[in-house]
Amino acid sequence: MLWLWIILGLLALVIIWLIGAYNRFVQLDNAIENTFHQIRVAMKKRFDMINQLVESASSYVKFEKDVMTDVAKLRNINLATPADVKDADAVARNVFGKLVAVMENYPDLKSAEVVQNLMNSIKDVEDEIARLRYLYNDQVQSYNMLREMFPTNIVASIFGFREKEYLQFGEEIEQRPSTKVY
Repeated sequence: MLWLWIILGLLALVIIWLIGAYNRFVQLDNAIENTFHQIRVAMKKRFDMINQLVESASSYVKFEKDVMTDVAKLRNINLATPADVKDADAVARNVFGKLVAVMENYPDLKSAEVVQNLMNSIKDVEDEIARLRYLYNDQVQSYNMLREMFPTNIVASIFGFREKEYLQFGEEIEQRPSTKVY
């Protein structure tokens, strides 16, 4: 009879552990999804602000066709996957760099209060995006490590928890946006 209680106790502990491991995967999965959606919101905010900056600056200067094409691309960009976010980031950095170059060539534009406020707001959003990227990749790392480590890899396998993709950016992310106007 004692062996039966010991076996039932051990079985209960295993079940409790399985539930805890499963819940940890669900918690990390939801945190990753939430952070990804926050990145999308922040990037949309960045696109809107760049568009506002273009509209403010266009009263001072005519932009070349490629700048306006890139701005149109930003308006219609899809942010469904980490690869989409990487591509969108590259386009936004390129457009923003061109805008900075134009503003440097037009001191009146650069000193305009509306433009300056937009530039500061864009900087704040850039900082928010960087923070969210870090958080997202940190959460993905925790999730993937849990998924690969024994014995939680058994739970991951049983319940179909698949590896998550990091938000990876090329070396251009380490560089200041280009300020070359074509």
